[in-house]
Amino acid sequence: MSIKEITIDELKVALSSGSQLIDVREADEFEAGHVPSAVLVSLGTVPENIDRFRSDADVFLVCHSGGRSMRACEFLHEQGITNVVNVIGGTAGWIALGNPLSIGTQP
Repeated sequence: MSIKEITIDELKVALSSGSQLIDVREADEFEAGHVPSAVLVSLGTVPENIDRFRSDADVFLVCHSGGRSMRACEFLHEQGITNVVNVIGGTAGWIALGNPLSIGTQP
């Protein structure tokens, strides 16, 4: 199984064209700061929210550094959802490159 991955710079381009980004961190991490436009689906709730990942377009998954989002991608691939893409470096990488964050529960 080969999971697609993208860099932070590639994510910025994808988001500028309206791509969907799902953050799989915990709610408190998300509220403390997340990539603008990201929506929260915590890793532990992915199995009960599978339909959120079904799309004709790629759906990008992000966490703190890329580990949890990769686990979510692997789980979704096992369920036959292969349009998910892991963000290398995660939110920490986003911050390290000086990109803005959204604070709170809103995307």
